[in-house]
Parts: sequence; C-alpha cells; structure tokens
Amino acid sequence: MQRDARAYLADILESCDAIDAAIARMSLADELVNRLVRSAVEREFTIIGEAVLALSHKAPEVFDAITGGRRIVEFRNRLTHEYPMVDDELVWALAKQDMLVLRRECAALLTGLEPEEPAS
Repeated sequence: MQRDARAYLADILESCDAIDAAIARMSLADELVNRLVRSAVEREFTIIGEAVLALSHKAPEVFDAITGGRRIVEFRNRLTHEYPMVDDELVWALAKQDMLVLRRECAALLTGLEPEEPAS
C-alpha cells in the first residue's frame, strides 16, 4: 500500500515528540555522557530525514513548505554515512530549537491536507 503525505508528516511529528521526550529533562552535558539517548535522538532525526526525502518525491508541494527541507535530508545523510563527524552540540541545538519549528510546520501541513482517495 502506498503511503501518502499525511503518513510521512505523522512520522515526522512522532519523531519530534520522541526526541522531545528523550531529552526533556537533560542538559547537553547529560546527553553527551548518555550514548543510548544520543543514539535514540540520532535515529529519530534519521527517520525525520527519510520522511522529508519521501515527501520531496511524493508530495513536492509539501516538501517545499518545510523550512530547510533539503538541509534536513542532508543532515540525515550525514548521520547515516558520516557518523564519525557528527557534531553532538549541533544535534543538541537542532533538537532544542529547530525541531520545534519543524514540528509546528508539519502539524499545520498535516491539518491542511485532505486524505487521498484510494486508487480504483
């Protein structure tokens, strides 16, 4: 079954919420010494990047409405393929600041999308 833009936006929202829950009561120093949390946050960012990439192909108008969509995909690529060079402070800043904007945008986009009609 084909997934529509709504499914990818929901994935992004779930990952944003998971990141927020994982670091809610942590400082950067706490996260730096907790590999499990760092791994979980990076995994959720990877899911976000995959979902944004899928939107770029399946719903370009939705992708274009996401601030920094191309940068999100590039960040996913860095997490996946260049993991030794990942800057933990950058990941933290993205999780604490930029992710809030992404979540707000994706929630608004999801609210504005009509469910797709199934193909006959």
